[in-house]
Amino acid sequence: MSKGKIKFVMFSIGALGYGLLEVLWRGYTHWSMLTAGGICFVAFGRIGEKFKSAGLIIKGIVGSAVVTSVEFVFGIIFNVILKKNVWDYSKLPLNIGGQICAVYSFIWMLLSIVCIPFASLVTKKLKNQ
Repeated sequence: MSKGKIKFVMFSIGALGYGLLEVLWRGYTHWSMLTAGGICFVAFGRIGEKFKSAGLIIKGIVGSAVVTSVEFVFGIIFNVILKKNVWDYSKLPLNIGGQICAVYSFIWMLLSIVCIPFASLVTKKLKNQ
């Protein structure tokens, strides 16, 4: 399978997976979160490749940094600039402008520990087709 098709499949899995996870967690989602989920799952596949010999905790920390960064950028665009009010972490401790916070960065680390090996497996399977 071509690299472009692999990225499309990975993006789609991430978009649908994160959208479903958010609906289960909050009861709703916003289309921008599907895009963010797709970007993050593609990144998880890359993290799995680049940090192949690293332990799960290291992969989780790197994954959390990526997801938190994507969340910050999307927060600035959709919450601050476009005023869509997709989320607001301002009442949570250690937040930056209500867009990112330590609590969710920790949750993203846990999610990364699960999703990076899964993304690596999916990428490997797709490359072998």
